[in-house]
Amino acid sequence: MEIRKLNKNDYHDILLEWWKDWGWKTPPKLDILPDEGESGVIVYQGDTPVCAGFIYTSNASLCWISWIVSNKQYRDRSKRKESIKALIETLSLVGKNLGAKYCYVNFDSPHLVKPSEELGFIKGSITQEMFKIWEHQVEQPQEV
Repeated sequence: MEIRKLNKNDYHDILLEWWKDWGWKTPPKLDILPDEGESGVIVYQGDTPVCAGFIYTSNASLCWISWIVSNKQYRDRSKRKESIKALIETLSLVGKNLGAKYCYVNFDSPHLVKPSEELGFIKGSITQEMFKIWEHQVEQPQEV
């Protein structure tokens, strides 16, 4: 197994196809992904990329792991599980090494929840993800 930092080509060369294979909406590289899609890692088994994910950091004592995706065509279940666990562990250690005291994840897939629990993550409350998208218009808040 090899784990390396994502580079500027991985988004177009690998990750777009994976999101498409799973039928997921692709996060915009420049608007959504941290550091223009390079703040994350990718895990290989031999020459085959298996999974990748991203980590958001700030000046707070919190890091956030998100946008984990895997190669749907990779069929070795035990090595896939091993790769996903290594991915989550590596991303969380990146956050810890950058000074985070807390690591937040929001997974609903049992294939991500179980290895996270094995790595010491604890379940929080059940929440609903919500987004608001602005069309780059600056609005003044209403007076109260």
